[in-house]
Amino acid sequence: MVINRHPGKLFIISGPSGAGKGTIANRILEETALEFSVSMTTRKPREGEIDGVHYFFVEEETFVKNIEEDGFLEHAQVYGNRYGTPKGPILERLEKGIDVLLDIEMQGALQIRENYPGGVFIFIIPPSLEELRRRLTNRGTETAEAIELRLSNTITELRYIDKYDYLVVNDDLEEAVERVKSIIIAEHSKVALTPEELVREYTEGEEE
Repeated sequence: MVINRHPGKLFIISGPSGAGKGTIANRILEETALEFSVSMTTRKPREGEIDGVHYFFVEEETFVKNIEEDGFLEHAQVYGNRYGTPKGPILERLEKGIDVLLDIEMQGALQIRENYPGGVFIFIIPPSLEELRRRLTNRGTETAEAIELRLSNTITELRYIDKYDYLVVNDDLEEAVERVKSIIIAEHSKVALTPEELVREYTEGEEE
């Protein structure tokens, strides 16, 4: 007997660049049974990134072909590059009862909200804009102009917070990871059966 059953759940983590969402996502994958959905992108690999592990790195032509074949759950253009979430592998895992984790930008998250409203949407932010600026500056990978653009975009993104189910402030990494893990547990504790289904399963095997 299985009470309160769920199919696989799709957990979507997003937030501004520098919020630490990638680090949190990696910890969740290490410490839970969730599986990662590898996105497709037209941008070039960064140092240490592996094709098929971090992203599927493709040319523009290949990406456009996937759009035409309705092969994405979502796709968006971010800072001049295309990003997309292949649909087939995710739906197959969800049908098998496997939880899937996505780490994507807000544009993509909002598309999924429209196309797959059953997803669980988690927004990660630093404790303040000042802290976000400090993190982006310390990376040393972007110009001052690019940082200002990201900060401006962050303010815009905050206006869409009502499209998310949960907000996690990443001030302390360990606490933020535990909060996300708690969200996963809570989602799997939600009632998934009608009263009739629950009674039927709970009394299965009892003699009349």
